[in-house]
Amino acid sequence: MNRPIRPLTIPSSRRTLLGLGAAGAGALALAACGGPSVGGGSGASDEGGEEVDFSSIEPVTEIAFWTNHPGGSKDVEAELLAQFTEETGIKVSHVTAGSNYEEIAQRFQTAQAAQDDLPAVVVLSDVWWFRYFINGNIAPLDLMIEQLGIDLSDYRDSLVADYQYDDKQWALPYGRSTPLFYYNKDHFAAAGLPDRAPETWEEFEEWAPKLTQGEVAYMYPDLAGYAGWTLQNVLWGRGTSWSDEWDLKVSSPETIEALQWVQSTVYEGQWAQVASSDSADTFAAGVCSTTIASTGSLVGVLEAASFDVGVGFLPAGPVEGPVCPTGGAGLGVPASITPEEQLAGAMLIEFMGRPESTVAFSGATGYMPVRKSADITELLETTPQIQTAIDQLEVTRTQDYARVFLPGADQEIANAVGTILTEQGDVEEALTALESTLEGIYTSQIEPKLS
Repeated sequence: MNRPIRPLTIPSSRRTLLGLGAAGAGALALAACGGPSVGGGSGASDEGGEEVDFSSIEPVTEIAFWTNHPGGSKDVEAELLAQFTEETGIKVSHVTAGSNYEEIAQRFQTAQAAQDDLPAVVVLSDVWWFRYFINGNIAPLDLMIEQLGIDLSDYRDSLVADYQYDDKQWALPYGRSTPLFYYNKDHFAAAGLPDRAPETWEEFEEWAPKLTQGEVAYMYPDLAGYAGWTLQNVLWGRGTSWSDEWDLKVSSPETIEALQWVQSTVYEGQWAQVASSDSADTFAAGVCSTTIASTGSLVGVLEAASFDVGVGFLPAGPVEGPVCPTGGAGLGVPASITPEEQLAGAMLIEFMGRPESTVAFSGATGYMPVRKSADITELLETTPQIQTAIDQLEVTRTQDYARVFLPGADQEIANAVGTILTEQGDVEEALTALESTLEGIYTSQIEPKLS
């Protein structure tokens, strides 16, 4: 029986967040785990609580940019930062603030507590930025966007909307992705299968026994980085979800049935296994014939694989589809730094989000260009598979609150799915316990801040 969480008592024009795209072969893995709990904080204003008039502000000439170099992007980031400095005169300290999103979050939390050495721009993942908003740790960008003339309408709609809450813009898209269905074209040809991704999971169940070239037909992504994210495709395709806004659906009959099907693919059908590390690396090595991995894994997979790589939309379910979550990270500005630092940070965000910058970033990583006006002609000549990720945006959905709004929920989901898939635990028991845990997180960490 699902347990509804009491609704919020504050207004919000949009409560939409996105999923994390983990880095793939040759790139950085992005963990989505527990960490800093929700705490109090202040919004973006001067010390007196008044909104800042950025038209009268002179930006500082030195700032820091905290990043984990999503998708193995350190070199292209360095190139873009050098171009920014040449154009503006603002020097940027390129700081590796962690190897994944959790490590950045821990460092950012520590710096907030000490009010010391904060960056002007920080990478914010899908499962972290909302708690920064709750804490008052990040500044709304609206006045800075207006001052710099940033055209939000030129950003891809679903991506920019994912950082809107309470009628404000809290970050702008950066390393953005969708999960893709990767398949080994050589294995498919040997099995006599069409050169395309399966349209439905039912169709793939028919194909899987024919895929005998690899050790396993399908590899579920590693649980720590992917379970809560990618399994939304299975849940949504079967007419359920982790939650319907704040109403938990974790232990609903439909969710239990969906996860029982997932478990059956490993133990009864025996055509699927769970990756112990990044499944994109496993796929690139030819161990499995198919997997689901981030668009951010694309360039690494193409470089590492010795076979022809195919990509497609995520398979549809029996109720809905195709349907897919988006993922990845955005860039935000800390609330407690000076307006002069904030404006310089916003200038960097504007530069990193320019059409030509996002094309360069996409070409180096596989993440999708986030601007509509970006000229991707040359990009598609070298990496035509990126078009599939762009096309799949048409069938994307914003993620379930239970995954992206609750601190640590993604790791709790991963633990529960691990019990189901790696220990063959009782599905209903695991999901009932998970729902109780998630409700406790909401009650203790979220509801007091929003009531």
